[in-house]
Amino acid sequence: MAQSRTRRGLAGCALALLALAGCAPLSPQTGYRWHPSPNFDQRRANFVIIHVTTNGTAARALATLTNPERRVSAHYLIGRDGAVLQLVDEAARAWHAGKSWWGGSTDLNSASIGIELDNTGDEPFAEPQIAALLVLLNELRDRHRIPPANFIGHGDVAPGRKVDPGPLFPWQRLAQQGFGLWCDAPTADLPPGFDPLQGLMAFGYDVARPDAAQRAFRLHFAGSEAEGELTREEQALLACLLQLKGQGDTRPLQ
Repeated sequence: MAQSRTRRGLAGCALALLALAGCAPLSPQTGYRWHPSPNFDQRRANFVIIHVTTNGTAARALATLTNPERRVSAHYLIGRDGAVLQLVDEAARAWHAGKSWWGGSTDLNSASIGIELDNTGDEPFAEPQIAALLVLLNELRDRHRIPPANFIGHGDVAPGRKVDPGPLFPWQRLAQQGFGLWCDAPTADLPPGFDPLQGLMAFGYDVARPDAAQRAFRLHFAGSEAEGELTREEQALLACLLQLKGQGDTRPLQ
């Protein structure tokens, strides 16, 4: 069957949600081994959201992500060994973000590609896994023209509810290759009257729970789980990131 016909067949199944069993599976976009999950519906992507499985093995995570009763899925699962499984077609809406908020959007599932990393959440990320992730992110950026600022974590879009991918995730390394924003030791003074909560909201965070938003920011950009209001240094970091986001630039300001 031609790929276009296969895509049409899968799209028809997506509209019926769990009717995948009656359709031929769509080939992976990038040649990865295909293990289809029935847990998806249709959407259009403009973000990439990175998660961790919190499981001890990729097999356990895969069982969860493909169980119709669990109603949770992601587009990709990357094992500690760098093996990549595609579970849901990129043109379909996987169920990974849950209740979320970013830049005013409350339905991130409809606008994002979800990537699960096989990790307990409190262990260093294996080098083969990060290397495979970087390859995949490069493909997703090129294929969907995703802006650098739109590579984010589950904890960013669900502050107070989720913390993954956690303080050990190498966000700086990703940003150096254009997947996210990063500032190193910003030297610029804070703008007069800078309001950190307004700054967090302008960056994308939900500030309905200020403590949760500030903690999510620290987790991503400082690898810290500290509580409380942002320090002046952290506010300067936020101001630097806002400047980068406004410029559409990922180069660190030093």
